[in-house]
Amino acid sequence: MKILKKKVKPEHPVREKPEISAENFIFLAAFLGFFAVFMSQMGVMNALNTMMNTAYSLLIDTVLYLTAICVLMGAVSALFSEFGVVSLANRLLNPLMVPLYNLPGAASLGVVTTFLSDNPAILSLAEDQYFKGFFKKYQFPALTNLGTAFGMGLIVCTYMLSLSLNSGESYGLSVAVGLLGAVVGSIVSTRLMLRFTAKLYGKEEEMVPHAPSERSAKPVRPVRVGGVGSRFMSALLEGGSSGVKMGVSIVPGVLTICTLVMMLTNGPSADGSYTGAAYEGVRLLPLLADKLSFILTPLFGFSSPEAIGVPITALGAAGAATSMTAQLINSKLANAGDVAVFTAMCMCWSGYLSTHVSMMNSLKSNELISKAIISHTIGGLCAGISAHWLYVLFSMFVK
Repeated sequence: MKILKKKVKPEHPVREKPEISAENFIFLAAFLGFFAVFMSQMGVMNALNTMMNTAYSLLIDTVLYLTAICVLMGAVSALFSEFGVVSLANRLLNPLMVPLYNLPGAASLGVVTTFLSDNPAILSLAEDQYFKGFFKKYQFPALTNLGTAFGMGLIVCTYMLSLSLNSGESYGLSVAVGLLGAVVGSIVSTRLMLRFTAKLYGKEEEMVPHAPSERSAKPVRPVRVGGVGSRFMSALLEGGSSGVKMGVSIVPGVLTICTLVMMLTNGPSADGSYTGAAYEGVRLLPLLADKLSFILTPLFGFSSPEAIGVPITALGAAGAATSMTAQLINSKLANAGDVAVFTAMCMCWSGYLSTHVSMMNSLKSNELISKAIISHTIGGLCAGISAHWLYVLFSMFVK
């Protein structure tokens, strides 16, 4: 009797290339050329020391602080889920989804879950067959753009608000406007993605054949076993534990991306020399931003060329981008208007370049990866632009 062996699909699909090809030499040349930018100006030892010292300083001063926020927000998120606040928010958001996003009301749950955690949280919903049943086939891949636009939203907003303690300036209006900007960006990104998916799949095919168009049974939500006190403590501890995992997961992004961006953003020490200390750099990004100020200032209203480093970092990691905000504020290189733009773009982009590929692969929509990235790039830019001009408008009335 022939035994059929089940093929295991690799978690990260790979393809083969020649062992030695032009890619080997092109990458090596680009890699050495990139670091030559630092070493030619800073010196080899100073550049290496600055890189290590900056990464260490970010780990101690920024990552641990962000991890503490993740733990607290993870606990709060679990309590909200356990005692029905998430379900209530889902019900309240339902009527908004069709006119704003052209998605079924069930998609609002993806907004809530990613806002309370991170981009991939929407994938746990996407695995549920009943959840899938509410979607047309062309609508389902757009969940990647919708969820990413709100990823780490609670943590980004909380962190931006906490900066008020250091600067003495209230950022409540900035964060609120930034959240509105992220909503604008999410609508643009999701709607653009739907245009691409509709051309590929059409608008009639159901995601799950013969799926119910609406819930026929009384809506219920799962809760933990036990009394109120037991459920409270279990949710608190389990949510905090998930916050630890999220805090650990941001370490690679903060230490690698933020270190390089800060070295491209900052200049030498106060006396104009390079010492190998943390946060020194070659000021390449501000130089480029200054050349493009005639475009960036009207669109985003940045108060300094250095501010461009935050949205650039947000392309790869939202946690790394938010950590840069504190440095800019302490150095008087960012103001409340910038915080509004940072909040919108950090939330809307939230490291989508590092998550979109895996998320689209999980949704079995690899052929749409480039379309999802293009749509979300445009959506993030719209988020920043709208946040800037909304802040200008609201500040006229508030002040």
